[in-house]
Amino acid sequence: MQTLERTPTTRLDGLTLALLGTGTLAFLVALYFVLTSPPEVSQGYVYRIVFVHISTAWVGYLACFGCLAYSVAYLVTRKPAHDRMAAVMAELILLFMGLTLVQGMLYARPTWGVYWEWEPRLTTTAILFAVYVGYFVLRAAIEDPELRAKAAAAVGILGVINVPISYMSVIWWRSLHQVQSFNLTTGKSQFDPAMLPALLVTLTALTLLFFGFARFKGYLAAQSAHKEVMDG
Repeated sequence: MQTLERTPTTRLDGLTLALLGTGTLAFLVALYFVLTSPPEVSQGYVYRIVFVHISTAWVGYLACFGCLAYSVAYLVTRKPAHDRMAAVMAELILLFMGLTLVQGMLYARPTWGVYWEWEPRLTTTAILFAVYVGYFVLRAAIEDPELRAKAAAAVGILGVINVPISYMSVIWWRSLHQVQSFNLTTGKSQFDPAMLPALLVTLTALTLLFFGFARFKGYLAAQSAHKEVMDG
C-alpha cells in the first residue's frame, strides 16, 4: 500500500538552481573549447562533434545506472518517490541516448558515407534506447500504481544489462565504429592531449546539467503527485 508523503516544497532548492546555472555556464565554456579545438589529422573539423557525442553517451549511461539504483530502492522500500525518480532517470536516458544516436548519425554521414549502419555499437545503442521507450509504454499500459511501479522497476533493473554490452561491443565485435576513446579495461585513451580539454569540459558541463535536470524533474514529479492526491 502506497503511503501519503509529506507536502513537497513550493519552490526549487538552491542546489538544483546552482547545478542548472553552473551547468549552463560550463556548457557555454565547453562550446568555446569545442569550436577552438585543433582539427583531427584525417577527419578535420567534423571530428569536433565527437566531444559532445562521447559526453552525451556517458551521461546516458550514468542515467541508466541512476534508473537501476532508484528501481532497486523502490522494490526495497516501496516508496513512491523512488519510483518517480526511476521514471525521471528513464526520461533522461531517452534524452541523452537519443541525442547520442542523432549525433552519431550526423558524424557517420561524412566519415562512413551513410547515416546509419547496423553495426554492433549502433545496434546495441538503439536497443538500449528502445528498452526505455518500452519502459514508458509499460507504465502507460498498467493502471494499478503498485503493479506499474514494480513492473517498471523490473525493466529499469534488467535494462542496464545492455550498458556494458553496448560499451564493450566495439571490442567484442570489431566493425566500422572506432574503439572507445577511454578504455576502462586498460586505462588507455585514444585522444590527443591537445583535444582532452574540450572533451573534459564538455563532459563536466553535461554531467552538471544531468544532475540539475534530474533534481528539477524530480521536483516537478513530486508536485504533480501531490496535486493528484489532493484532487483525488
